[in-house]
Amino acid sequence: MGCWMGPSTVLACLLLLRPLPSPACPAVCRCSLGEADCSERALREVPQSLSANTSTLWLGYNFITVLGPHSFPPLPGLLLLSLPHNRLGLIHSQALVGLGALQELDLSNNYLTVLTPETFLPLTSLATLNLGSNVLGELEPRVLHTLPQLQTLLLQDNPWVCSCGILPLWRWLSHNREKVREKNLLLCRAPEQLNKYPIMAFGNESFRQCQETPLSAQHYITFLIIGPFSFMASIFFCTFMGSIIVIYHNLHRESHFWRRPRICRGR
Repeated sequence: MGCWMGPSTVLACLLLLRPLPSPACPAVCRCSLGEADCSERALREVPQSLSANTSTLWLGYNFITVLGPHSFPPLPGLLLLSLPHNRLGLIHSQALVGLGALQELDLSNNYLTVLTPETFLPLTSLATLNLGSNVLGELEPRVLHTLPQLQTLLLQDNPWVCSCGILPLWRWLSHNREKVREKNLLLCRAPEQLNKYPIMAFGNESFRQCQETPLSAQHYITFLIIGPFSFMASIFFCTFMGSIIVIYHNLHRESHFWRRPRICRGR
């Protein structure tokens, strides 16, 4: 005996047979299997309609100049972020929040001049960081200390200023040689007499004159303010104490005069 299928049963079957909707993908990007390719799209900011299960994001060769606070939508599974050949000059300290699973970050061929330690604080899983071909003259080791899983660092083709300010970075590099790729390409740009001199070729004796920390402008200003005040205060104190001593001696002498026995002569 045949089995009759009601309208509700047919509808349920059709819904089961309909393909599931694909994860969100920005119109300017090409997406497949967790990978979003948004490179060479003349983008000026990060697309916000990315799928939450994106694991690889390509954003190279665009016109992104700034990564502001929370520049990325929540991407808990993002492992690779590629941003080379943009015009990136500033990364806000909260720009990379939500990318805690990130393992590889490419920021090469941009215009970065300064990086703060707070910038990379959310990236506790980052293993590879490419900062090559930027405009970095110095780099605080604190920036790198915030990356506990860092294994590979690229710093080549930056205009390193090899003065006393490079000493902290040189110390970090000396203790982490295995993490730095292409060490021979870390060359000084300034001062002129050290142009194209390898940073890793310096020895301890090269920084002997840097061991004594020079006074900052703030220290000099403090001395200029406190110095005259201290001088005037010392003059006032000495004058006050001198006056007290003189008054004491005068009172003591007068008291001694009145206590002396007097000889009265009769008539």
